[in-house]
Amino acid sequence: MIKKEAFILTLPVMMGYLVLGVAFGLLLQNEGYHWLWASGISLFVFAGSMQFVLVALLAQQAPLITVAVTTLLVNSRHLFYGLSFIERFKKMGKRGLYMVFALTDETYALLCARGAQADESLIFSIALLNQSYWVAGSTLGALVGSYLTFNLEGIEFAMTALFATIVVEQWLTKKSRLPALIGLFSAIVALLWLGSDKFLLPALVFSVAALLFMKRWEER
Repeated sequence: MIKKEAFILTLPVMMGYLVLGVAFGLLLQNEGYHWLWASGISLFVFAGSMQFVLVALLAQQAPLITVAVTTLLVNSRHLFYGLSFIERFKKMGKRGLYMVFALTDETYALLCARGAQADESLIFSIALLNQSYWVAGSTLGALVGSYLTFNLEGIEFAMTALFATIVVEQWLTKKSRLPALIGLFSAIVALLWLGSDKFLLPALVFSVAALLFMKRWEER
């Protein structure tokens, strides 16, 4: 059963996911795919930014291996997200398997904000609601795109805008801003060194290493 608290907590995500989902649905429909494809991809793939990349890959008829490798690289950041919740997910049984699948950036941010206060039912409800928002938005966008014509230039920036909003919210609510500064520094260095196509994973590795070092230093 979905908890009322989870719905209240996920309202900001709902606003963003509905818009982003509509954007994805419109892009996919614009490439000639039936609206059921939008629903199916959001239901069984549910990869956020990767779904926008997937539209381009489908349009180019990219080989399956290319899609698989690209998905792994784009979503590799989730490996780092999962490390902090792996023990809690293990205790959730079958629902924990769904949590591994449904752990998006926004879901992770909400779980971190709730911390130890979130019980297993609340954690599961947050993830399930967030995916339902995305599926609903994707389906709506594809359906609307089937009947109306839109200028889609720049619509892919919606995902970047949502990430920027999350960063600002975390910056304003967290007492320590050092982790954010470490992440920013890591991203800038990796971007200048490796370029925009290869910087994400090295930046995450450096950020996690720096945070672990900082934690051990504080413990000493």
